[in-house]
Amino acid sequence: MLINGGANHFVLGLKSREKLADMAYDQAAGRTLMNNAGLVTIHLAYAESPQLFHTRNPFASGGVYEDPATGAATAAFAGYLRDIGWPHNGKINLVQGEDMGMRSLLQADILDEPGSSIRISGTARIM
Repeated sequence: MLINGGANHFVLGLKSREKLADMAYDQAAGRTLMNNAGLVTIHLAYAESPQLFHTRNPFASGGVYEDPATGAATAAFAGYLRDIGWPHNGKINLVQGEDMGMRSLLQADILDEPGSSIRISGTARIM
């Protein structure tokens, strides 16, 4: 699904945590694909539960193999989940960057009104 929270991201849901951990891609080919499609990241997500996701965000379009904490993609993803009626109970949590050794924990606060703002908070590694 194409999602947008100010920038385009492509979200791909995975069936297993192991597949997410095994992510690998050719960065040059990824950059070409993302630039040609107008994508900032590809948001890979595994749902551990309805409110807890593990995510990875290849960011070849920006010259980076992977982003350890992507607030824009998290906001777009949360809005997408809200709009499809996902059982979010007002928030979701995302673990991102864990597989690259830079664990971040992001939280998206979600209002039920379609098109309403998504608030992102959380922790990331110190830069």
